[in-house]
Amino acid sequence: MPLSVVILAAGQGKRMKSDLPKVLQPLAGRPMLEHVIRCARELEPATIHVVYGHGGDQVREALAGQPVNWILQEEQHGTGHAVMQAAPGIPDDHTLLVLYGDVPLTRAATLRALLERGPDRLSILSVRLADPTGYGRVLRDTAGKVYRIVEQRDANRKEQSIDEVNTGLMAAGAGLLKGWLSRLSNDNAQGEYYLTDVVALAVKDGVRVEAVLAPSTAEVLGVNDKLQLSQVEAEYRRLRAEALLLAGVTVIDPARLDLRGDVEHGRDVQLDVNVILEGRVKLGDRVRIGPNVLIRDCEIGAGSVINANCVLEQAVVGADCVIGPFARLRPGARLSAGVHIGNFCEIKNSEIGEGSKVNHLSYVGDSDVGSGVNVGAGTVTCNYDGANKHRTVIGDGAFIGSGAMLVAPVSVGEQATIGAGSTITKDAPAGKLTLERSKQVSLDGWKRPVKK
Repeated sequence: MPLSVVILAAGQGKRMKSDLPKVLQPLAGRPMLEHVIRCARELEPATIHVVYGHGGDQVREALAGQPVNWILQEEQHGTGHAVMQAAPGIPDDHTLLVLYGDVPLTRAATLRALLERGPDRLSILSVRLADPTGYGRVLRDTAGKVYRIVEQRDANRKEQSIDEVNTGLMAAGAGLLKGWLSRLSNDNAQGEYYLTDVVALAVKDGVRVEAVLAPSTAEVLGVNDKLQLSQVEAEYRRLRAEALLLAGVTVIDPARLDLRGDVEHGRDVQLDVNVILEGRVKLGDRVRIGPNVLIRDCEIGAGSVINANCVLEQAVVGADCVIGPFARLRPGARLSAGVHIGNFCEIKNSEIGEGSKVNHLSYVGDSDVGSGVNVGAGTVTCNYDGANKHRTVIGDGAFIGSGAMLVAPVSVGEQATIGAGSTITKDAPAGKLTLERSKQVSLDGWKRPVKK
């Protein structure tokens, strides 16, 4: 049976105390709502409907690339009312799955277990909590069958002692669920249409209700304030680190690893403390990442070492390279095999050939550097004239002396040598020494200034 997913994302989130709508609050570098959409897409539904309200334009703009159907809930009258907004666009012969934009850690495997109960019944996801305060309680009869969900504010003392609570996530045949929605009442403490009231309606109609226990509390954690957001973030980090460890990656301290994207890795990869991986990151076999390293949207070849305190963004690092410490690779940096980029060096929009070295305090931007090149300490490719960028080309085997300024556009030929301290403004021929220095003089009678 086809599946339609409805994600409720209209809440204002006043407790966030933020101008950003609640469902756009960042979790691991992505809006919370995006995590829920990505999970829903794993189920391969026919459609995903997102019911939005507060901060609507912001929400739609932030997630404009997502393949969802946006549905505006202009006035918020409860969760049942929210699903009512989406229901008319869902065929009766679909299974309807309800998710929440502020419950971001639910796994697709858990949702499949919920859907496996079939569309001829109402399936709800429940969880047992040591402290169930604030949650709707799952009420069962003496035979253990679910017959009602009672909200915290409407529960009596005995009902409030129950530790099995409703998460709000549910699935049923769309035709059945739409029928129950049409019969909801707002005669309750909040004057709202509770989606949870469909449980009692299903029981009244003789439709079986099944409560499927979530495998862990973490999967159903909701987020209403920044404290809860930080708790969910910590749980997300723990789960991602655990997954890497089980996949064979050495993580020196799982509590100090932050994964904010999609990571592909080879064998025997090692991640030291305080590593941050963002976006799409690919790590080859035997890659070692040192402490305090940020890697964003990069590919790093087998056997390469990224030493401490480096920042790499939209760069490609070949096999057996050594980077850092304290190096920065900016977008467009592409390093061939065996390249060394040392401390306090910056590479931007440049190709560095096999076996070349830029080891100390140098800037290489908008350049094509050949293989076997040595770039001395303090070298700068002067690529910007104040209006336009220009390229520098350095041939294979060239040696650039320390403190050289290469004023682009300029070329240095193969096996050429640039004398230390030179400012090169014209092409340097292959195989020759090129240097540019003013005459050194010593002035007799000069005295160092002193403070008055």
